[in-house]
Amino acid sequence: MAEKRQRARASTFRAARGAILALAGLCLYPSSAARADDETNPAEQSVARKDRGEQLQSEHTASTDKLDDTSTKHASLQIATYADNDHTTVFTPSIAGSIENVTQGASIQGRYIVDVVSAASADVISTASRRWTEVRQAGSIEAAYKPKTFGISLAGSVSSEPDYFSYGIGSEMSLDLDEKNTTLQAGFGYGHDTVGRCGAENSPANTGPSCTSFSVFSRTINRTSFNAGLTQIIGKTTIGSLVLDVGLENGDQSKPYRYVPMFSADVAPQVPLGASIPYVTANRLPERPLEQLPLVKRRMSLTGRLAHRLEGSTLRFEERVYGDTWALFASTTDLKWVFDIGQRVAFWPHARFHGQSAVSFWKRAYVSGSAPGWDLPVFRTGDRELGPLYTITGGGGLYFYLGGGADMQKMRLTIQGDGAYTGFLDDLYLTQRTSFVGSISFEAEL
Repeated sequence: MAEKRQRARASTFRAARGAILALAGLCLYPSSAARADDETNPAEQSVARKDRGEQLQSEHTASTDKLDDTSTKHASLQIATYADNDHTTVFTPSIAGSIENVTQGASIQGRYIVDVVSAASADVISTASRRWTEVRQAGSIEAAYKPKTFGISLAGSVSSEPDYFSYGIGSEMSLDLDEKNTTLQAGFGYGHDTVGRCGAENSPANTGPSCTSFSVFSRTINRTSFNAGLTQIIGKTTIGSLVLDVGLENGDQSKPYRYVPMFSADVAPQVPLGASIPYVTANRLPERPLEQLPLVKRRMSLTGRLAHRLEGSTLRFEERVYGDTWALFASTTDLKWVFDIGQRVAFWPHARFHGQSAVSFWKRAYVSGSAPGWDLPVFRTGDRELGPLYTITGGGGLYFYLGGGADMQKMRLTIQGDGAYTGFLDDLYLTQRTSFVGSISFEAEL
C-alpha cells in the first residue's frame, strides 16, 4: 500500500505547477511534459518579452545602428501559492537575476525555484494512502548575444525531486528586419527526464526516505522541440506575433504509482460519472494494473498574440491551438487588459478559457477479462488531465512602481491572483475542481 501512496502526484502536481507558471511567467521546464494548455518554448519566451504594451512605441522607432552604452542589472523575488478543493497545495518561492550590457549586445539571466507540494487528493485517498509532501528544486540560466539585428541565445535548466530528475538545453536565433518592425525567431530544445519511484516497501536502495535508487529502477524520456515565430509591429500602438511549436517525445511516460481499476463488460457501461471511491472498490475486478501510455508522442501547437496600446491602457489577446498523435486536441483563449492609474499604479482583469478532447484510448471504465487471462487494454490511464475537460479562469492583479523621482520604474511590486473552475466530463472520483493561484513579486534595477 505504501507503494501506491503517491500515484496521483504527477497529475495533481502538474495541474498546480501549470497554473503557477502560467500566472508567474516562469520558464524553467524545457524538459518537462508539455500539457495541452501550458506548453512553453524558447521562441514563445522571446515573443513574450516583446509583448509589453509600454514598449510598443519605443520598439517602433528604435534605431538599428545605435545601441545605448549602458549595462543594467535586475533582481527579483517572488512567492506563489496554489490550492484546490481536491486537497492539493503548492508553495513556490523563487529568485531571479539578470545582467544586460546593451553596448556589447550580451545578456545573462538565471532563476532558482522551489516547489513544496502537499496532496491528499481523491487519487491518493482511493489507494487508502495518507497525505504526502514533497519538495522539488529547479534552476535555469540563459545567455544571449545580439549586437545589432541578429541574435542568438543558449539556455539550460535542471530540476530535481526525490523520484524525478530532468535537464534541458535550448537555443534560439532571432533576426530583426525592416528597422526592427519585423522579427523572425527559430529555436531548438532538448530535454531528458529520469523517472524513479518512492514509497516502495523494502526498497533495496534508497536515495532518500523510501526512494528506490535510479540504478535499481528508472525510466527515461527524451523530448525534442522545434519552434519558429514571427513578431510584427503593425502600427505605433499594435504588435502581433505567431509561434509554431513541434515536439517529439519518446519514452515511457506512464506513472509508476498510478493503478487503473478494471471492470467487467457488464459493469463498465453502468459506472457513473464521478463514481465514488466506495462504488469503484465494490464493483471493480480484483486486478488493478499499472497505467500504460504509448511510448511515442508527436505534438504541435500554434500560438497567436496581439497587443494594442489604447489611451491609458493596453489590451492583450492570445489564442493557442494544440494537437498530438494521442488524439488530444485543445484550444486556449487568454485575455488581459492593463489599465494605468497615474504613473505609479496599474491594474488588470484577466480571463482565460481552455477546452480539450480526450486521448484516443481514454475510458471512464476500462474493461478486462477475468483472471487468469485478464485481457487488459494495451493502453490505459487514470490521468484526468488526459480526459475531456474545460477550465474557466478569472482574476487580475496590480503593480506599483516604488522608485523615487524620475527612477520610479526601477522598483516594482506586483500582486496577482486567479481563480479557476475545471469541469471533468468523463472521469471517476471527480466531476469538478476549483482552484486558486496567487503570487507577489518584487523587482528592482540595481
